[in-house]
Amino acid sequence: MAATTFSPSFSTPSLNSSSRTHKTLTTPNLGFLASVSRSLRCLKATRLTTDNACGSAMASSMVSVPAVQTHISLDFETFVFKKEKVSLAGQDEYIVRGGRDLFKLLPDAFKGIKQIGVIGWGSQGPAQAQNLRDSLADAKSDIIVKVGLRKGSRSFDEARAAGFSEENGTLGDIWETISGSDLVLLLISDAAQADNYEKIFSYMKPNSILGLSHGFLLGHLQSKGLDFPKNISVIAVCPKGMGPSVRRLYVQGREINGAGINSSFGVHQDVDGRATDVALGWSVALGSPFTFATTLEQEYKSDIFGERGILLGAVHGIVESLFRRYTENGMSEDLAYKNTVECITGIISKTISTQGMLAVYNSLSEEGKREFETAYSASYYPCMDILYECYEDVASGSEIRSVVFAGQRFYEKDGLPAFPMGKIDQTRMWKVGERVRKARPSGDLGPLYPFTAGVYVALMMAQIEILRKKGHSYSEIINESVIEAVDSLNPFMHARGVSFMVDNCSTTARLGSRKWAPRFDYILTQQALVAVDKGTPINQDLLSNFLSDPVHGAIEVCAQLRPTVDISVTPDADFVRPELRQSGN
Repeated sequence: MAATTFSPSFSTPSLNSSSRTHKTLTTPNLGFLASVSRSLRCLKATRLTTDNACGSAMASSMVSVPAVQTHISLDFETFVFKKEKVSLAGQDEYIVRGGRDLFKLLPDAFKGIKQIGVIGWGSQGPAQAQNLRDSLADAKSDIIVKVGLRKGSRSFDEARAAGFSEENGTLGDIWETISGSDLVLLLISDAAQADNYEKIFSYMKPNSILGLSHGFLLGHLQSKGLDFPKNISVIAVCPKGMGPSVRRLYVQGREINGAGINSSFGVHQDVDGRATDVALGWSVALGSPFTFATTLEQEYKSDIFGERGILLGAVHGIVESLFRRYTENGMSEDLAYKNTVECITGIISKTISTQGMLAVYNSLSEEGKREFETAYSASYYPCMDILYECYEDVASGSEIRSVVFAGQRFYEKDGLPAFPMGKIDQTRMWKVGERVRKARPSGDLGPLYPFTAGVYVALMMAQIEILRKKGHSYSEIINESVIEAVDSLNPFMHARGVSFMVDNCSTTARLGSRKWAPRFDYILTQQALVAVDKGTPINQDLLSNFLSDPVHGAIEVCAQLRPTVDISVTPDADFVRPELRQSGN
């Protein structure tokens, strides 16, 4: 096979990244026209000119950069799949469309690979192992997909139930699987990767390929001044949705070609020229409708940040804050729950998924629009304040270290007791949610409550702007801040509740939500809602910029690439991770 290249290039965008002209905001922000030299309301001005310094282990390789960073334009070459150019808000990006008609190309993409080892059976492991196995079977390939688990793991039973077995060589010990695989998909928890990476590297064959579905390990290595071994290739394919949704939409895709969860891919290290097509083959085999390029560093920054923001932590915080406000103002508990959680995970998500954020606003009455505007104007900067801080904590390595340390506290250490994560679903709000869902008619998406919609859309737009100013591509921004929320996580939260998701998602996300949700709750309560009660005038320029933001056009392009099928999640959907189900935690 001819060599395949993956080449990031860099360009500095104009502050006005579309042909439209923004109004200068009366309250300065990180928006397209805001001068980066002006002080920001709710943001520390000293942060605006440079990113926070990194830890000492990273200092030798990191330099201060402007807050408005260069846009990373990622191009790549593939000799197996068809690359397409799309224009998102005036930026050209490159993607590969998926579909079951491409499964026949998988043997070419995986040339030289005899065994794919899927390591771990947590959030992503079950879905990826089964999707890869089924796709390769459709392609009539003899590549073995083998699941590798710790000896004695109770996940062996679940893997056997999914069709993997020791007898046919598709299930075995983690170290035996790693040493015998040409492509090793490392899907154990982030904390476990941090604890075991040296042993994992030592068991890998020279010229084999390490596959990651999250860039966390790179961030951890960077924080220690390390990198991956130079005798292996390192790639990433990162589905923009949790494992159960990756599997659920793949199964639905048997009836509708192209149904699935979008993925990003990155090539960090390519020792023999195969890495790009192997990564693209992996993504196609997972059922990704379209795959876009990123880097491992950009991926872990946007992903860890997103989990703490719109995907989980922030939405948890804002519904807690709004539920409390609505009930304190006399709304019944059931209606308050419907107007917070059900509103966001149901009708708002459905509308954004199919028509975009503007459709949420445009569907409101004139009175509803005024309520939306009041909430949006009051919430945008408080949300951005916390999001900005969170991004910098992720980028500096602080949040990664926090995850590693938290994982160590799960066990007895230094004479102190173990502190595993407890559940968060026993308070009044979540008990109300159980009652509401039990009585909810099938297919009910909940009410569109204008104030809640204004807060949620303000959060989404603030997150988009942070990522935009930090140089992330529109493909990554939209998939991480919009599509993953409304097409993957929120439908599961609508079926089982936000608290259920917080208790049962990945360890890194669970930790992040517990840490950052209270921050969003607090700042909305102390700043946004106080501003509303004081009658603070609506910032009309902020609203004008929202209505004319180029991200809406970029979302429309991505929506055209969206499969026609919606994810189907039953009220009893079981996406509890095996180790959590077994431990009762």
